[in-house]
Amino acid sequence: MVKITYVEADGRRYEVEAPEGWSLMEAAFQNGVEGIEAECGGACNCATCHVYFDERYIDKVPQPSATEDEMLECTAAERRSNSRLSCQIELTSELDGMVINLPDTQI
Repeated sequence: MVKITYVEADGRRYEVEAPEGWSLMEAAFQNGVEGIEAECGGACNCATCHVYFDERYIDKVPQPSATEDEMLECTAAERRSNSRLSCQIELTSELDGMVINLPDTQI
């Protein structure tokens, strides 16, 4: 299991555990994290699972695909250098303990 902490824009924290192989989006959805809409269900088609990735872990995940990069241009909240779509990040043991910040809006 991989431990992740999601932090809402208002400071609410969700500490969850999820199995390796799940996406950050799945872990959030399955554990009741409210700040991720995930309207497309993980198809990299809507940008409503936008997160701000813990930069200490950024080198532990693949770079965004061209599709993800394009979708990140459509986020409702500010795109930052550490913006990612949570549906595109697969949980691995290397990500254990990571903190994910959520934007103030997804839509």
